Amino acid sequence: QVQLVESGGGLVQPGGSLRLSCAASRSISTINIMRWYRQAPGKQRELIATITSGGYTTYVDSVKGRFTISRDSAKNTVYLQMNSLRPEDTAVYYCNTPFWASQDSWGQGTQVTVSS
Repeated sequence: QVQLVESGGGLVQPGGSLRLSCAASRSISTINIMRWYRQAPGKQRELIATITSGGYTTYVDSVKGRFTISRDSAKNTVYLQMNSLRPEDTAVYYCNTPFWASQDSWGQGTQVTVSS
């Protein structure tokens, strides 16, 4: 099992940027798919970005063109660069692998609040 620790959240004004980090307890070079999810107040958790070990990325439409997922296997870390943030991006953000997400096993997440 890999432990994932998210960080980098905070309070930011609309239009601002944040970079989230997801540090893994072991090498992620053998983990093909890494994902970022978010859960807004009163809503279900949603998948927002995916990256494969080969660097292929996909995004949910609501963040496409604003968010960028990346991974650094040397640092065992996955990132989410978030630009042009909107109030509706306010949520707790989590990273995970598809397997552990299917087991409903999650880290503590990192809170992102977009507000003026």
